[in-house]
Amino acid sequence: MSSLTACPTVREALFYEKLRNGKVKCSLCERRCEIPQGAKGFCGTRINIDGKLYTLVYGDISAIESRPIEIKPFFHYWPGSTALTFSTWSCNLNCVWCQNFHLSKVRPEPTKAIYYPPEKVVKLAIYNGDTGLCASFQEPTLLSEWAIPLFKLGKSRGIKYCCYVSNGYMTLETLNALREAGMDGLKIDIKGCNETYEEHCGGADVEKIWRTAREAKKLGLHVEIVNLVVRNVNDEEAALRWVIEKHLKEVGAKTPLHFTRYFPAYKFNNPPTKVETLEKAYEMAKKAGVQYPYVGNVSGHRYENTYCPNCGEKLVRRYGCYVVKYAITEDKRCPKCGTHISMTGELVKR
Repeated sequence: MSSLTACPTVREALFYEKLRNGKVKCSLCERRCEIPQGAKGFCGTRINIDGKLYTLVYGDISAIESRPIEIKPFFHYWPGSTALTFSTWSCNLNCVWCQNFHLSKVRPEPTKAIYYPPEKVVKLAIYNGDTGLCASFQEPTLLSEWAIPLFKLGKSRGIKYCCYVSNGYMTLETLNALREAGMDGLKIDIKGCNETYEEHCGGADVEKIWRTAREAKKLGLHVEIVNLVVRNVNDEEAALRWVIEKHLKEVGAKTPLHFTRYFPAYKFNNPPTKVETLEKAYEMAKKAGVQYPYVGNVSGHRYENTYCPNCGEKLVRRYGCYVVKYAITEDKRCPKCGTHISMTGELVKR
């Protein structure tokens, strides 16, 4: 075990406490695994070595590329910009329909890892002309020990924003540390109610995910919520209504809510979501008071555009991850009726 700590991607974890008999308790995510010596936690990226908890993925980057911010999706956060987007391995959930299973279902191998120092990533983002940094693809919470110095460095070098595309199952300790390091955007996936998580995602307390979203808003982060609508799992009217009501209660009417289309992936072969179901979810959300609902994964659909919540004027026209038209004024108002539009950051022209 001691030779493992010589690997550059193996570092002592930030979020844990020592227990009796050499055990440790991880506090990175809400699984809060209690890990005996020589063992790993649920995600496989934390290991107990001689009574100390280590992360195995410090700067172990599985994928990295510049990507439009709209593809996350973030629709009200630095529109038109690109973020240098990166990931590591594994996940703290176990969704049977995972779209990035080639990353999230792979456990790290520190002796084979290619280490990316934060300085290298920031230089690459600046070289590419990226406006932001984004941890995505698999669950970014597992990369937090490395993301914290990365975000600090990025902000000090002129990077405008730092964000996570997350399942939201992090602890408040982790969330606060990321906020202090410069994270100012958080997209959270809501899979459905607790039953959905238990049956299809390896278990999780969805109330703690909503709590993460609520606390992120209180900390001043830009938050957007995505509900992947899976056919014959969480596409019934009652399930959609539950998401809408929780959204309004926990993060408010001005927080964007995306209903995205599922396609078969990994171990799940249910047919793709009906577009009519997504349209129904959008209309239900609009009627309930959500100001910025969206339909996702249906390129060219009218409900991927942004409309003024007061007069209905089309303000942002999108095609997939591209901004085709942007009519919001510099002071973030509707040019027709003057209503203030919730938008973080300025339009960035590619």
